[in-house]
Amino acid sequence: MKTRSPYSQTVAPLMFRLLPVQILLALIGCINSIVSSLFASNVIGSVGMTVTGFYSPVSTLLGAISAMLVGGSQILCGKYMGKNLVEKMQNVFSLDLIVSCIVGGLFTAFFILTSVFDLNGFLAQDPETRPLFNQYVLGQAAGMLPTVLYSQFAAFLSLENQARRTTIASIIAIAANIGLNFLFVSGMGMGVTGLALASSLSAWLFLVVEAQYFISGKSTLRLSFRQMQWRESGEIIKIGFPGAMSTGYQAVRAVLVNAMLAAYVGSVGVSALATVNTLMSFFWAIPNGMLAVTRMMFSISIGEEDRQTLVDTMRTALYRYVPIMCAVVAMMIAAAVPLTRLYYRDVSDPVYALTVTGFRIVPLCMPLSLIYLVFSCFGQVSGKQALVYVLAALDGVVCVAGFTALLIPSMGMNSVYVANVLNGVVTTLVILFYSVFKRKKFPRSTEDLMVIPENFGVEEKDRLDLSLRSMEEVVQVSRTVQAFCLEKGIDARRAYLAGLSMEEMAGNVIAHGFTKDKKRHFVDIRVVYRDNGLILRIRDTCKAFDPATRKEIAEPDDPYRNMGIRMVYSIAGSINYQSVLGLNVLTITF
Repeated sequence: MKTRSPYSQTVAPLMFRLLPVQILLALIGCINSIVSSLFASNVIGSVGMTVTGFYSPVSTLLGAISAMLVGGSQILCGKYMGKNLVEKMQNVFSLDLIVSCIVGGLFTAFFILTSVFDLNGFLAQDPETRPLFNQYVLGQAAGMLPTVLYSQFAAFLSLENQARRTTIASIIAIAANIGLNFLFVSGMGMGVTGLALASSLSAWLFLVVEAQYFISGKSTLRLSFRQMQWRESGEIIKIGFPGAMSTGYQAVRAVLVNAMLAAYVGSVGVSALATVNTLMSFFWAIPNGMLAVTRMMFSISIGEEDRQTLVDTMRTALYRYVPIMCAVVAMMIAAAVPLTRLYYRDVSDPVYALTVTGFRIVPLCMPLSLIYLVFSCFGQVSGKQALVYVLAALDGVVCVAGFTALLIPSMGMNSVYVANVLNGVVTTLVILFYSVFKRKKFPRSTEDLMVIPENFGVEEKDRLDLSLRSMEEVVQVSRTVQAFCLEKGIDARRAYLAGLSMEEMAGNVIAHGFTKDKKRHFVDIRVVYRDNGLILRIRDTCKAFDPATRKEIAEPDDPYRNMGIRMVYSIAGSINYQSVLGLNVLTITF
């Protein structure tokens, strides 16, 4: 038995276990965009890429609002999960879906009207391109509602530990998009309308596969209109808004940068940037997936007031995720020419050289951007609103648009690419300066850099952390917990019962959970002394198991079976079980 902080051995493995499905979720939109762009450039021609480039502010804005709802609801739901407030989790789930439907419906109605009545001139100024752009937007409008909704369902499926369903939905949507593009664009010659409809229909398929789990009645979270607390919809938006601001700013930035490129470089510049951004969106799915995992871990840690897990999550993001991104960037730069040839084969075409250069410069911003994303997420979860607002404005529009405007007269197209890298440098420096300003000293650790309040969480002297890996270690738990309780002034009876409870429940996990499969498991125990009370928590990596389902079972052939579980339920003040991100979490109070 080893004394250690909770999650010290589980944070990094858990974050890497959750990462693939979050990357896949981020990839679905990216892959569909890439599929559409490949059909646009190779079947329709450069005008197809120009249309998709002009549409990018719309998709970015829709993504920003979707991200705001996902971030706000996931953070709020994670905090309630950390506090075992199930009813509040249900309320957040219901409110999020209702607000998402309203947002998706409004977007759909607005862009149907602007397309039908040719009111999209604020996005596509070129009168020759605008008729095609209107057709494209009209087709995309059919998929705006499911695009907002499937992002919400995916976030809640992650909390329900249903990553497999999201994976299946992603594969079905991608396959459908490819097949429909072959049918509509190559086979039926529907042009940009076919591109948009293929994307919209695949979004509906994605949504249907995800929603089926919640409709089936198997989910913990269920849509309910009874006793809804509508004021929390404002809380969802309030929490999610700062983190989504950068994406919203990017929509404004796209309009400004497209206008500057059209003026200084021409439509070829818009096409080159659209190509780089579209294909890079595939690789951006990696940091976006990392961000989604980090946000879940941050929110639950804040809810539990678990300082150590908060720091371990940030360390994993900085010291493991960032190096992975550096390796991805190196591969992208090395593959600049092959990536460009996916879209353009004629090396004499000006767009070819501009695109190759973009693939060699823009990726350099990605590791720095990941640092920004993670710290912005932490600021969003922990209430550091000023930092989040400043970073969002800088990253979203100020740095890229500003540096582009400053450099484009002399550097032309390259100004946009260099501006993205300078943006990452500036946001990283702001994070460092913020820590120095708050701490009045240069940060010497990850915890210093995070500027966690001193009064957050339980002090080390008031908590006991243990990690178990074998039945032999269980016998020591009771004595260790009992000694800790007596040291804190807990009466002898409660101290004895607390130790006995932890021994019984931890022993049950190891005896039964460890033998269900051949995977390596462990049990983390935390005992917290607060306000003359005790909070005991057990986390394990075994298959989901709620001990409440066994506490009433007394089989005639073996009356002693499950006696330990029944005993703990009879002596504890309260017991709550949750399956959180694939972990069993049991909280006992005395």
